[in-house]
Amino acid sequence: MNIVGKITGIKYQVLFTEDLKEVKIKNFDINEMPSACLLINNKHTFAISKWVSPKRTRSYPFERVYNTLHISKKITVIPVVKDEGAKGDRDFIQWDTVSLMSLLDVFVIFAYYDNAEKSGDKITNQAFNNKYILSKIKEIENYHSSALHWNLNELNTNLHKIIDKVKTSYVNIEFTTKVKLHNPSGLDNFKEKIGKDVSLFMAFSRDKAQKAQSREFVTQQPKESLSTLSKAKVTITNYLGGQYFLTVDEIIITSTKVNLIEGKHSKNSLLPSKGDIKDGLLKLILYCNLSEVTVNGKKIKSEAVLNLTSSKLKGAITSTSTKKDIANFFIENSFSTQQIKLVETIFAEAKQNSFIIQIQFSK
Repeated sequence: MNIVGKITGIKYQVLFTEDLKEVKIKNFDINEMPSACLLINNKHTFAISKWVSPKRTRSYPFERVYNTLHISKKITVIPVVKDEGAKGDRDFIQWDTVSLMSLLDVFVIFAYYDNAEKSGDKITNQAFNNKYILSKIKEIENYHSSALHWNLNELNTNLHKIIDKVKTSYVNIEFTTKVKLHNPSGLDNFKEKIGKDVSLFMAFSRDKAQKAQSREFVTQQPKESLSTLSKAKVTITNYLGGQYFLTVDEIIITSTKVNLIEGKHSKNSLLPSKGDIKDGLLKLILYCNLSEVTVNGKKIKSEAVLNLTSSKLKGAITSTSTKKDIANFFIENSFSTQQIKLVETIFAEAKQNSFIIQIQFSK
């Protein structure tokens, strides 16, 4: 089943936030900082998050970005390429990642690793070039246009230079660690395929994303527990020209509405982890801002749903349940004060942004 929708703009209020550690710029080292923090430089404050891979399905980068969304100026640091060794993965940044960050008004610093350690026949503990990232932060500090404008300009004017730095760095890392990495010609091919025009990068990434979507469509992740196996492909287009080729975990269709359900599951706890929940919430930002939705070519209304399940739970509630039903659910499942506060916060976020959260038992 193919679902298609458009995003003409993002409206979303974040409530499930964390207190971010403050770091002064004179002490800043991207490799030592938390996954998200506040960077203080004189009168300027930025929220900065970092990815450990350009691939968005590794290590919950969406959670890291989500934790910065309540700050007015947001920066995320993403490696353009990550090579773990010839016997490991090599991942490349995708257009849709950049497009999503632009939609969320997040400035992207396209970064590169220049140091690593040997771990068997792979490399690990890869470290960013901190000096380069600091120079880009200072550029953004004095940049007065939008994150969208910055991101597109960096793609057009700087991406090729970064790929050259990646190539040089990995040659040096291979020499110093004595670990065989992927053939550098792959970086040349990537550079050639994305061209010097953003549209070529979009087309190249789109092809790869479509293939990944098809693979995900037939794969059930360990942290998904679905009442049905009704996965569906969701293709989202936006006013930036970006396309997202996603797979929604579950759908429920009536004659008037389709529910797009993102699922997070826990076997050992009453609730999925905060990281899982925030990863799901960031995807819900897309789903609850969809318009002109069609299912197999037929126009239909859509509703976004985050389904939090656990093998430990009894019964079920949703963000639209009565206060009495919610209170009884908390008592029946012996929720702690902290768990109650978490649920109340994400329920408030759901109501504020017009989507549904359901919490229920599932094997």
